[in-house]
Amino acid sequence: MPAAATGLRRSLQRRHMQMIALGGVIGAGLFVGSGVVIGSAGPAAVLSFALTGTLVVLVMRMLGEMAVAYPAVGGFYEYNRLALGELAGFLTGWMYWYFWVIVVALEAVAGARILNNWWPGIAPWEFTLALMALFTVVNLLSVRSYGEAEFWFASIKVAAIMVFLGAGALFALGLWPGAHAGLPQLTAHGGFMPKGIVPVLTGAVAATGFYFGAEIVTIAAAESAEPERAVAETTQSVIWRVLVFYIGSIFLVVALVPWNDTLRMAQPYVSVMEVLRIPSAATLMSLVILTAVLSALNSGLFASSRMLMALAGRGDAPRSIARLDRRGVPVAAILASTAFGYLTVAMSYLSPDRIFAFLVNSYGTVAIFVYVLIAVAELRLRRRLEREAPERLRIRMWGYPWLTRIAIAGMVAILAAMAVIPDQRVSLGFGVISAAVMLIAYALRRGLRLL
Repeated sequence: MPAAATGLRRSLQRRHMQMIALGGVIGAGLFVGSGVVIGSAGPAAVLSFALTGTLVVLVMRMLGEMAVAYPAVGGFYEYNRLALGELAGFLTGWMYWYFWVIVVALEAVAGARILNNWWPGIAPWEFTLALMALFTVVNLLSVRSYGEAEFWFASIKVAAIMVFLGAGALFALGLWPGAHAGLPQLTAHGGFMPKGIVPVLTGAVAATGFYFGAEIVTIAAAESAEPERAVAETTQSVIWRVLVFYIGSIFLVVALVPWNDTLRMAQPYVSVMEVLRIPSAATLMSLVILTAVLSALNSGLFASSRMLMALAGRGDAPRSIARLDRRGVPVAAILASTAFGYLTVAMSYLSPDRIFAFLVNSYGTVAIFVYVLIAVAELRLRRRLEREAPERLRIRMWGYPWLTRIAIAGMVAILAAMAVIPDQRVSLGFGVISAAVMLIAYALRRGLRLL
């Protein structure tokens, strides 16, 4: 569905697009979940994040190539449908929607927990409901309101990371008050790779979910004032963003905090700020994490609603969901995605050990499936573009087709590794079940069409 034919408003400016891309990379998982990877791999966790980051960079380059050649609502849902057929498009669109509606629920619950720590007199479910309602309204107002909210959330996250990196670098150089030059923690507790190469590789598997979200910019492109330029700039800048924000900050964590200190690794970034003797470190980092959580909630509602709209436009969801109001807002798609989010939030309180646990354990694997399909689609679509419309290839995937094939092999290796890593096996199994449910849904849809 070409972007020009949808009636969506092109109100997102370049500054919005830049911060949407930046905000998509910096999630709450970086600030909290990275400690688990570090505790497993030691300082070599830097390599774990570098391996996974390299795959994400390659996928983003592929997306940039396709997005500039085919700017469309739903982004890679349309590319996969065009390159691989209806089944691949159906699976890509619904798996991506599924991923983000689960993220919406997770982030609403996480945000409620942070707020409950500050105001314990208010029940967590009340905070959760309020956050869901707030961002439903933000997304219903206009795409500009979503972009503006994301601009400020992302600005806070980027500023926090940049201050963190700058202060950490000064400490390492001995230029911070009370600091001595050097990075002794990198090798002080058993060496740089204290547990060998296997935890580094398993850490790369665990880190995969932290990067997901950078691709939202290719979906937002359909509502950008300058779609081609915005996508070209943001997808090309993903390399330094991954290097600086993820690998740079993880390097500082393992350089300044003992990796084998379990208590400190529960809050790695807070621990670094305590090493730097920054007052109220825990409170400041809680504010940054809350910002990351609200940003993910905001973006999750946006991404899921636009993907659902694209699915409806192609008949993969009820067509009425694709309708826009007079302001160019897909109200039905937003409300439908929000409704599933409310249901998922309810499950987090009513069935935390069963239904909600299944959803949480399955969504990350589903995200990897989406990336694999994107890479396979690029492999095929690029050949078609070179043959039929080479002038559209204004951004090209590096080292095509070999780097694309290497990326596919790397992602398949992650899935294979999940099958043999005990901690990841459940997630893989639940992800496969979720994909199987979507295959059954596709078969039913085909059957109904033939009647």
